[in-house]
Amino acid sequence: MGGMAGLEGMEQPRPRAGTAATGWETPDADGAAPPAPVGPVPVGLDLVGDPHLGEVRLPSRPQSARTARRLTAAILLKQWSLSPQLAEHSVLLVSELVGNAVRHTGARTFGLRILRRRGWIRVEVRDPSRGLPCLMPVQAMDVSGRGLFLVDKLSDRWGVDLLPRGKTTWFEVRVNDR
Repeated sequence: MGGMAGLEGMEQPRPRAGTAATGWETPDADGAAPPAPVGPVPVGLDLVGDPHLGEVRLPSRPQSARTARRLTAAILLKQWSLSPQLAEHSVLLVSELVGNAVRHTGARTFGLRILRRRGWIRVEVRDPSRGLPCLMPVQAMDVSGRGLFLVDKLSDRWGVDLLPRGKTTWFEVRVNDR
């Protein structure tokens, strides 16, 4: 969890192929597939979709942050059996990215995807705005504007990929695969 992250991918947006970003959800160099989901599909994923299998579209309103948090927790804890602390941090960070998409883009919907490859998880929030988020200095008494500061401090990497129609804001966190 290092210094000023967030510039990865901005100059040259990553091309997309299929439903997963390049290098994600594909076998590693040694041919090992990513860990399979554990157990039955958690309640809720069957209602809105599973952001691990493909992008889930959610309405751009404050209540959608709760749905995104629940989806993230369900996948990380129930499907992938990851640590509660990692899930807690990821839930907080997805809430911040969703909050930015809802507050600052004027879009009707946004997309959520959660990807995994050996040693990493990646959470993406896609919206139709090409306006870039800005990491601002945070003061002790600030009551807002802390979202990207938290993303920067709690994730291992984060960034923005510009798309032909919008952007994807993402963060990645290391995981200890067993």
